[in-house]
Amino acid sequence: MYLISELANKVNVSRTTLLYYEKIGLIKGQRQDNGYRRYSESDVQRLQLLQQLHRGGLTLKECHACLNGDLDKQTLESRLAQLEQEITEKTQARDLIAGLLGKHSQKQIHESMVEVAPDAHHQWLLQQGFNEKDALRVKWLSKDMTTHEQYMQDFMKVFETLERWGPGGESETLKALSMVSSGADNILEIGSGKGLTTLALANNTSGKITAIDNEPVAVENLAAKLATENIEDRVSAVCASMTALPFSPDSFDLIWAEGCVYIMGFEAALKSWKPLIQKNGYLVVSDLVWLTNSPKPEFTEFWKSEYPNMVNMHTRIEQAQALGYQVCQHFTISPQSWDNYWRPLEQRVNQLQADMPKSQALADILHEIGVYKQHQGDQFGYEFFILKV
Repeated sequence: MYLISELANKVNVSRTTLLYYEKIGLIKGQRQDNGYRRYSESDVQRLQLLQQLHRGGLTLKECHACLNGDLDKQTLESRLAQLEQEITEKTQARDLIAGLLGKHSQKQIHESMVEVAPDAHHQWLLQQGFNEKDALRVKWLSKDMTTHEQYMQDFMKVFETLERWGPGGESETLKALSMVSSGADNILEIGSGKGLTTLALANNTSGKITAIDNEPVAVENLAAKLATENIEDRVSAVCASMTALPFSPDSFDLIWAEGCVYIMGFEAALKSWKPLIQKNGYLVVSDLVWLTNSPKPEFTEFWKSEYPNMVNMHTRIEQAQALGYQVCQHFTISPQSWDNYWRPLEQRVNQLQADMPKSQALADILHEIGVYKQHQGDQFGYEFFILKV
């Protein structure tokens, strides 16, 4: 038998709590001749069971009913579902903290953040010390922050010698250009890379071109090309971020963005760039879309992590129209344009593998190339959209 103070120590609750439990009938002490209450081992076990039930999410009233065998099954089912949800949330919170401490991969963390709160995630990356360029890449690639410097170095080592940094071709560029019905005096090219598209535009238009990219290596390469072609007076290479373009409203009658709109997100980019376009001006963008309403699981699984905002072309058209654009024409790039990108990329990765056998960047690029090889052209593709303001 236990005095109330002994019982309190035994079950680790206060004397006041025990008195309250006794008042509502959860326990019942035996009053002795000397006036003191005594509690049995049965009371100890009843209290320990009560604590377990309470930790399980039951209210005191529900605990009381359960101890008396009166709690209905539906209440327990409801509490079980609630507990499972709490466990899921706590597990996610634990993984987040462990990831931030560098104890395991943060890939899923970044994927979740991008899906739930992309703008907040981008700002958070900047606060963690990423520059604008790397923050955009991490947002796109969903890679680990703990190794991001080495990852980015490997990534750039692969691409620094390649002319083309994404699927495309001059024939596709000129096809899209032919769908712009009026001439362009002031052209802004966003995401110029090393300038393949820039030169195609320069050789087939008479307007002035401002080509921007946030990668200094690409801008330096483009500047060298412009000097060789002797067109620096008509084409300017600028290192700038597409998320904060340093231009006044109505500055351009044509904005051109091949294969880079995914970085900001299709809708965010179209909304942000629209004020820069003059009335009756054009925006030409290409973006990765689903070409079928029932893509194969191996492709949906890959693009779910690489491009979570990927949708079909009809949704992209609706989004553009909702933002006030007239969709003039659109078309899917050819398989040859994909080959222009991934075949030199594969060759480059194979050259580097012996010196970089443990590079996660190389492994990810090879995985991406494997997806392209499986693709027969009917599942996904880059779609050009010719939009008019």
